[in-house]
Amino acid sequence: MTETMQDTPLVIAGKEYHSRLLVGSGKYKDLEETRLATEASGAEIITVAVRRSNIGQNPNEPNLLDAIPPDKYTILPNTAGCYNADDAVRTCRLARELLDGHDLVKLEVLGDEKTLFPDVLQTLKAAETLIKDGFKVMVYTSDDLIIAKELEAMGCVAVMPLAAPIGSGLGIRNPYNIRFIIEELKVPVLVDAGVGTASDAAVAMELGCAGVLMNTAIAAAKNPILMASAMKKAIEAGREAWLAGRMPRKRYASASSPLDGTFF
Repeated sequence: MTETMQDTPLVIAGKEYHSRLLVGSGKYKDLEETRLATEASGAEIITVAVRRSNIGQNPNEPNLLDAIPPDKYTILPNTAGCYNADDAVRTCRLARELLDGHDLVKLEVLGDEKTLFPDVLQTLKAAETLIKDGFKVMVYTSDDLIIAKELEAMGCVAVMPLAAPIGSGLGIRNPYNIRFIIEELKVPVLVDAGVGTASDAAVAMELGCAGVLMNTAIAAAKNPILMASAMKKAIEAGREAWLAGRMPRKRYASASSPLDGTFF
């Protein structure tokens, strides 16, 4: 990046990260594909669904942490599959025990099995308990500005509104709502859910998001490793475009080569 476009690192819970792409670890065909796709993405923060992955609770089964070792990545336990605050809190506490006191977690409390939209009331309840218990909470939520501000006020270290239903690949369906949240919050705002391809990731970054978290868009691609590489580039391009500042939109044409000063 040139000197005129100097960027600052992504900072979450006081730690700096150079990659603004966060990736999940599920849905791959095997641990080797998980490892290769993660490496290709350049991501430094990797989410792990504690209720669906073995991170040591089943010693006789393959351990996901062999593919994404904690000494190389920041492991972000998440509460995927939880439908109430009590289950989410219990899952985070289990993760902290399995990961030797690790306190950075991704909270998601689902409210509907068909859409996987968040249950905002249960999310607020779980976030309050976890923060009081010493956890640093990155929280999946709706694209409601008022709820996002409340989560920030409670002490969440990052707010992560959905851009479309989880795993849908529909792209950024709510750019204005996401932009409202970005403009009002001081903690990092990351798009979580809805990205389907590299252009979606670029759009999220061009809106001013601090980063993007995705899993299905990479894992469900025909070539996950190549898609992971594409997403890395899209995040970087979108960030640079946001820093550069896009040209104003106009209703009518404007000549690329101005006519002022021409001789004929």
